[in-house]
Amino acid sequence: MATAMAVRALGKRASIAARGFSSSCETEKAAKDGKPINLFSAINQALHIALDTDPRAYVFGEDIRFGGVFRCTTGLFDRFGRSRVFNTPLCEQGIVGFAIGLAAMGNRAIAEIQFADYIYPAFDQAFPFNVIVNEAAKFRYRSGNEFNCGGLTIRTPYGAVGHGGHYHSQSPESFFCHVPGLKVVIPRSPRQAKGLLLSCIRDPNPSIFFEPKWLYRLAVEEVPEHDYMLPLSEAEVIHQGSDITLVGWGAQLSVLEQACVEAAKEGISCELIDLRTLIPWDKETVEASVRKTGKLLVSHEAPVTGGFGAEISASIAESCFLRLEAPVARICGLDTPFPLVYEQFYMPTKNKILDAIKATVNY
Repeated sequence: MATAMAVRALGKRASIAARGFSSSCETEKAAKDGKPINLFSAINQALHIALDTDPRAYVFGEDIRFGGVFRCTTGLFDRFGRSRVFNTPLCEQGIVGFAIGLAAMGNRAIAEIQFADYIYPAFDQAFPFNVIVNEAAKFRYRSGNEFNCGGLTIRTPYGAVGHGGHYHSQSPESFFCHVPGLKVVIPRSPRQAKGLLLSCIRDPNPSIFFEPKWLYRLAVEEVPEHDYMLPLSEAEVIHQGSDITLVGWGAQLSVLEQACVEAAKEGISCELIDLRTLIPWDKETVEASVRKTGKLLVSHEAPVTGGFGAEISASIAESCFLRLEAPVARICGLDTPFPLVYEQFYMPTKNKILDAIKATVNY
């Protein structure tokens, strides 16, 4: 009932006028005024700012009215009301289809899919995967740029959480990386999450924003309270190094950082890169690093076969073949359904990465 009322209200307000979205990103200011907060609080701040700075922005999804499963939308309903923050039925196809239509009418639709795992029914029931792939990603292209749904942002938590098992722990990002027309973004920390989410919301292209649920409460750092954006499709070199390049994204960055520390104890200098945006990804930064170190290791939680690490490996093998001093290493999830009691064996752990670093450097 609440959703139906919201739809009617939006029908009265929505305009088909051209959207004035900006694709530029201001440089993040110094965090002197920042306060230590965790990742879900940083996302909550970003959503508050998005709704507060643009009356065309709407947030909706399953159970988001009371804050959602991970409390990322806490306080939004109380501040902005039922016409801009509302629950939806338990139907991912309906959520995304509604979001595409809302964005096509000149609005900023911020849709939440409660768990990234819930996208998988697309393969046998034409649920949101089909809607995202065949509608959102192609909307601008098939209309010759006359129409678009660039105001669409889909938020969804992904990855391991320690006890999620088969249906609450998967990492499906590589499926969407095969779809031209979408941007795929994954943050590693609270400060990154806030700046990248605001960039996704304001970008003139549909975006999928994967949130590492493992870090919702574990990751804490100082985050500026003001409105800021971080550039999309621009990787960040976290640590400079000379012996090997390590590339990852999301929650896996903290594991890679631990491996870097252990490798340094054995005299191995690692250059660590956070890709941040998977599509379009920053090939230039990774290539420049590999040309310097001569070695590359890619790590992600998703299964190794068909994971986005394979695309990075192939691209680097093509562009840096004569500079590579060892085969590209991939330390990823196993080619099995995500396990429950055996999660510790499935995950690409610090020790697995450290062993691969030493093997690659000593090749």
